[in-house]
Amino acid sequence: MTTTKSDLVDAVADANGFPLSQSVEIIEILLELIKTKLSAGEDVLISGFGKFCVKDKGKRRGRNPQTKEALMLAERRIVTFKCSSVLKRKLNGGQG
Repeated sequence: MTTTKSDLVDAVADANGFPLSQSVEIIEILLELIKTKLSAGEDVLISGFGKFCVKDKGKRRGRNPQTKEALMLAERRIVTFKCSSVLKRKLNGGQG
């Protein structure tokens, strides 16, 4: 099952006894800060969780799968995620 933003808000409210409105604000601010840093080309490291990295991808050849027409894909930036060793251990049943 996928965890949604609403699930995170509920979890923050339950874990800390915050009102739901304050939990919404906390999650929104956190996500906005992450988006702002990534948009500026900065990596975001969350200790014990992982690192979001911005990578530049150059132009490359591609094709339209429906028409098989060759085309050039533009340069772009993507976000990758590398989980921390703590998270890897936890995922694989070890102590976090």
